[in-house]
Amino acid sequence: MLRQLAVALFLLIMVSACSAQSENSEMPVQSALTLSGEPPIVIAHRGASGNVVEHTLEAYQRGIDYGADFIEPDLVLTKDGVLVARHENEISGTTNVADKPEFADRKTTKFIDGRDHAGWFTEDFTLAELKTLRAKERLPDVRPENMQYDGKFEIPTFDEILQLLKAHETRTGERVGVYPETKHPSYFAAIGLVHEKPMLELLTKYGFDGADDPVFIQSFEASNLRALNAKTDIRLVQLVADEGGPFDLPDVLYADMLTAAGLAEMAKYADGIGPSKNMVIPRNADGRLSEPTGLVAAAHKARLVVHPWTFRIENAFLPADFHDGDTASANGDMKAEIQAYLATGIDGIFSDNPREAAIAVDQFSSE
Repeated sequence: MLRQLAVALFLLIMVSACSAQSENSEMPVQSALTLSGEPPIVIAHRGASGNVVEHTLEAYQRGIDYGADFIEPDLVLTKDGVLVARHENEISGTTNVADKPEFADRKTTKFIDGRDHAGWFTEDFTLAELKTLRAKERLPDVRPENMQYDGKFEIPTFDEILQLLKAHETRTGERVGVYPETKHPSYFAAIGLVHEKPMLELLTKYGFDGADDPVFIQSFEASNLRALNAKTDIRLVQLVADEGGPFDLPDVLYADMLTAAGLAEMAKYADGIGPSKNMVIPRNADGRLSEPTGLVAAAHKARLVVHPWTFRIENAFLPADFHDGDTASANGDMKAEIQAYLATGIDGIFSDNPREAAIAVDQFSSE
């Protein structure tokens, strides 16, 4: 049923795209412009996570050094209400917590977003306790070289990440943006921990509080974005996936949100969408890129920017067209993949490999 809905979604979007093109027949499909007409932005996904352990100050610094326009931290909360950067609040896959006998009794199972999750959770640790842990590579089979950094870096707070950006600006005069994601906001709110207040306070402290500042706040949920829209001028992005729907809206699928009516409703509280890249250009049965769905044109018609995720250089994540070598961990032609997507008019990209992504965007924009 979900696949049928997805097919229906793409057909609806294609109709919208054709309508948009008929209104401006001089804009060819393969050279569409971004919504603003400016070059697409590069967002260092969890930092330069293809080069060093994700969600560490080192990963964010490399993202800055490699030319990203924004760095992206996923934000979860500690027991004492501090925002820290982790892929998930369950941290056994991203830290050495399982090797710490003093925390053995913290292992538990929790029901989060409709599923049971076993492990250790940030909300059961104070910040001081989390600071005794060290980060490790989350994808060791695909990124074995990153394992050389296991155990070297702390879990950073959001405050420390913003300090890093401020130090870079002071040193170089260059302002790099921040693109935080609120992870499981309704779950955290239900246990008395909220993202919004500490996040907005820190963003304001470091000068990221206006619609013209280089900052976006993103979420897979919708209710917290609606609440944020009433509290801040910061640009908001609704994340959408090619399956399922927002946990806080159990009767809604992401596909429902991407119809013409759904996009118009989304534009009342958000400034953009962050779709799975397969929703922009899907893959054929053989794993190769198919034709664009028209989602970008439909979103632009609703005055929403489009920032798809996630572009990664390894064969394991690339369409078959762009594989190089026989192993999942070998580097393929991510540049060609990115440029195929840029031709649809997307406004930015999330990438684990911001150095190569920035080169691909610069070359495309200069042609």
